[in-house]
Amino acid sequence: MKVFGLAGWSGSGKTTLLEKLIPLFVARGLRVSTVKQTHHDVDLDQPGKDSYRHRAAGANEVLLTSSARWALLHELRDAPEPSLAQHLARLSPCDLVLVEGFRQAALSKLEIHRADSGKALLYPGDHHIIAIASDMPLEAPLPRLDLNDPAAIADFILRHLDLNHE
Repeated sequence: MKVFGLAGWSGSGKTTLLEKLIPLFVARGLRVSTVKQTHHDVDLDQPGKDSYRHRAAGANEVLLTSSARWALLHELRDAPEPSLAQHLARLSPCDLVLVEGFRQAALSKLEIHRADSGKALLYPGDHHIIAIASDMPLEAPLPRLDLNDPAAIADFILRHLDLNHE
């Protein structure tokens, strides 16, 4: 499994870019998975549903399953958040894992930067950022990719990871 990250401030367009990149990779025959870290409280379940009631009653894990998909809900119950490596170990085998979040993780990353963000670039403080995708010209010692050209970004990532699927 090759792992590649997208880094950027909230609202920079990481998810929007991922939505464009994933179909490009899939069209090249790659099996793609994603890991999305959030700092918000996430609950995929709904109050009143049986699975929610199972967790509320104290179940450590609840596996939701249907003919279309399944999801494993695991309650941390004050345990520390697992590391990226621990999460990656849970994934089914695939060719490429795209990571959104885990900004401090030691993996190659593309920084997403928008002109209207008003935020400083992340790359000076993160030596794992190997390029910047932006909608504006930048003065930086890293390759700059056009944020509005997802095909070129996909090609860059595949070259970097030495993933040559067509």
